[in-house]
Amino acid sequence: MEMTGEWRCHWRAHRELERELEALSIHGFHSLTLASHNVKSSRRRVKLVVLCASMYPGLWSVGVQLHAAVTGSYLPGHHSVLLVNCPNEQAAKDIGRVIMERKMAASINILSKTSTMYYWKGEVQDATEILMLVKTKTSRIQKIMEYVRSVHPYENPELLSFLVEEGSVAYMKWMDEAIPDD
Repeated sequence: MEMTGEWRCHWRAHRELERELEALSIHGFHSLTLASHNVKSSRRRVKLVVLCASMYPGLWSVGVQLHAAVTGSYLPGHHSVLLVNCPNEQAAKDIGRVIMERKMAASINILSKTSTMYYWKGEVQDATEILMLVKTKTSRIQKIMEYVRSVHPYENPELLSFLVEEGSVAYMKWMDEAIPDD
């Protein structure tokens, strides 16, 4: 079974929650009342509540923002960078403009004239392409890829998503503000 970016994030949050629960020797306790348990640090308590809340898709974005505000750190996997190749700059700008107008991404870099080598129909191809770096929330990746596939001039466009593991907390906060909640 293929795990989507959003579910990968929830799986990571679940694994982190399990580690926290093990550290606190609280086994089998899986509810949001976890915060009422006598935990030494209020910071750790908030982290646990955020991790519990993040298990539910509707609360994920709120949990990430709360985590960042309280701990001053970034919860890995909430944001992604999507690579998209285009045959020319105009195609990249047209695709990028719609993504931005629909508020599916916080920022897009368009890198001109990248040299590309690839196999296509059994032959090595050598081409010049434009590479787009789409910076967005992980939960938006599928919508962006669906849109790109529907308008892209290539039969099989390059669509590769990478989870952001670390980054500037201030930049991630700006990304959250630029992209409306799901």
